[in-house]
Amino acid sequence: MNKRKIGFHETLGQHVVSSNRCVGCATCVVVCPFNCLAYEGGQPELVKDCEECGICPRVCPKNDWSWSETEQFVFGRSREADEGFGVNRRLILAQASDGKIRKNGQDGGFVTALLIHSLNEGIIEGAAVAGHAGEKPFYPSPLLATTPEQLLRSAGTRYTYSPNMLALKEGIAEKKRSLAFVGTPCQIHAIRKIQMFPLKKYATPLQYNVGLMCTESFTYTGLFEEELGRNLNVQLQKIVKMNIKGKILIDLKSGATEEISLSDVKKYVRPSCHNCSDFSAELADISAGGLGLNGWTFVVVRTEKGEDVFNSALEAGVLVTRPVEEEPFALKLLSKLTKKKLKNSPR
Repeated sequence: MNKRKIGFHETLGQHVVSSNRCVGCATCVVVCPFNCLAYEGGQPELVKDCEECGICPRVCPKNDWSWSETEQFVFGRSREADEGFGVNRRLILAQASDGKIRKNGQDGGFVTALLIHSLNEGIIEGAAVAGHAGEKPFYPSPLLATTPEQLLRSAGTRYTYSPNMLALKEGIAEKKRSLAFVGTPCQIHAIRKIQMFPLKKYATPLQYNVGLMCTESFTYTGLFEEELGRNLNVQLQKIVKMNIKGKILIDLKSGATEEISLSDVKKYVRPSCHNCSDFSAELADISAGGLGLNGWTFVVVRTEKGEDVFNSALEAGVLVTRPVEEEPFALKLLSKLTKKKLKNSPR
């Protein structure tokens, strides 16, 4: 990786932001020691002269990226030929044993159950997740969750981008000594670059991360305000839950379900998603996704850290599991979506 001290303009400004490759993760904003950057309109913006410390280009997941180097750092080896969706130690279907968590969570509530268990057992003091912004219905906002109640309220997927790195920054500012991070594959890439740097201030408190399988993310203006609000006349404040099972399913408070074809909303996909080659968060400690399942989460345990926290939750009885062999369609879909994403940006 390039370790020469260079500024924002000649690196991220020119080659990431201006070229629509910026994922909006806010990592550069978070780690800037001189507060030269602000998060504006979903991307970084210089608010004062860059000090050219050279830190931001080294943590950006879209700058100077190396799959082999990062795999060696995370796993101590590169993937084998038969590991088509990344290095892994275990594949399992899981759901929360608590019915309330299953009801509020996405696809079985696995991630919420794992985080709540980690809080209750003192494994973490908080988790950087996507919460709800109060001013816009179903609009995601970074949240440092420090109670089970906060985690339960933030459960579920909104399908628009939340820069959860800002919640991690909040945890560091509050001097939390043990944190979990939940995010999309591109955000997990940023976490790994922080750890590889290493920026110990941010890396040391991180106990584990959970990567959310992600095909693409939509703009809030496009998906919610244009398609749902104007075209389908859906009152956004009445949305209870959303899911994607070959099409977008919107559950409403009335009990009705609206359906949207994915082809109808492709025009609202965030530009940077077209350059992403990672569907299943291949560098996470644990990856989680729905993969067409109803009430269950497809879980990929990838690292020793991930295995430890998963086993802790399993032994405590907060998870119910099934073999992946019982749902062969889900495994096939994982392979299919992985290959589809690779077409965006061959490695």
